[in-house]
Amino acid sequence: MSPLTAVLTDVDIPEVEPDFSAPFFQGFQVVVSYILAGAMLVVLVMLIIAGAALAFRGLAPDRVRSWAGDNILWIFIAAAILGAVSGIFAWFVNFDFGF
Repeated sequence: MSPLTAVLTDVDIPEVEPDFSAPFFQGFQVVVSYILAGAMLVVLVMLIIAGAALAFRGLAPDRVRSWAGDNILWIFIAAAILGAVSGIFAWFVNFDFGF
């Protein structure tokens, strides 16, 4: 028998079924959802303050109105990005934020 000859034998290989139920995944989802929800609330409060400062002239001092005028576009962009990330996260993990 030459060294290149293959030997065929019957091998019984059991079915492999992966288990994706890692215990840390649910904790990770909860922590990430709380971080996203907290960030969305902070951005929402910033958006309300900036909008109110720009809409009502006597409501806020000049420094707040100046800050709101300079940063309201960035606040809108941050709100859009956080909303998109939260939606993608909820879609991927099928997780509600508990509200």
